[in-house]
Amino acid sequence: MTLHIEERDDRVVAALDRPEKRNAIDQETIDALHELCASLEQHPRVLILTGTDGVFAAGADIAQLRDRTAEDARRGINAMAFVRINELPMPVIAALDGWALGGGAELAYAADIRIGTPALRIGNPETGLGIMAAAGATWRLPEIVGAARASELLLTGRILAAEEALSWGLVSALYPPDDLLDAAHALADRIAANDDLATRHTKRALRAPGSEHPAIELELQAELFESPEKHRRMTEFLEKKARR
Repeated sequence: MTLHIEERDDRVVAALDRPEKRNAIDQETIDALHELCASLEQHPRVLILTGTDGVFAAGADIAQLRDRTAEDARRGINAMAFVRINELPMPVIAALDGWALGGGAELAYAADIRIGTPALRIGNPETGLGIMAAAGATWRLPEIVGAARASELLLTGRILAAEEALSWGLVSALYPPDDLLDAAHALADRIAANDDLATRHTKRALRAPGSEHPAIELELQAELFESPEKHRRMTEFLEKKARR
C-alpha cells in the first residue's frame, strides 16, 4: 500500500507511504489517488495530503519515468490525477515536510492550502533530468507565486528552502514537524465549522476562469441565499448578537 488513508466523517487524511523510495509517486500511488478521488467526489470531505518519515514526496518514480514513452506523456498519467485532486468539491490541504520535489511539488501545487515545516525543500528539478514539469507546475505555479518567480523556479530547477517558500507564498505557514498534522487538522476543523455548501461554492468560484466572473459568483450566491442553512446560521448570529 503506497497511500495510507484515515477516514473521518468530515475529512480524510492520505499519507504517501513509500519510505524506501522517499515517497516517490509511482503508478500504484496514482491509482490509489484516483480511487480516493472517486470516493471524495461521491462523499465530499476535506482532504489532508501528507507524507511519512519526514518526507512528503521526493518526486515521481524515476525508474518508471525513464521507461515512459511519448504516448505515456500524452496520457498525462500524473497530471490527470492531480487535476482530479484540484477539482475535488471540498478543500485540499497539503501538509509538507522534507522533500517535495518534481511530481511531489506538483501534487502540493494542486492543493488549496499548503503548510510546511522548517525542513521543507520544494521545487521542480525536471529539466536537469531531460524532461519538464508537466503535471501542473507550468500553469498552477504562476497562479500561486506569480509569473516571474514561477519562471525562475521552473527554468533553473532551483529548490526553495522553507523560509523562502513561505516568503514567496508557496506555503502559508510553517510549523515544527511534530505539530504539522495537528495544524492541518486545525485548518480542517475551521473549514468543517462552516457551511459545506458555502465552502464548496467558494472553492468552485476560486477555481473558475476569469471569463466566468462575476456571473459565477452571482449564480452560486443565489443558490446559497435560498438555502435553509443560510437562514439558520444568520438567525443564530442575530440571536446571539441580541443577547450581548
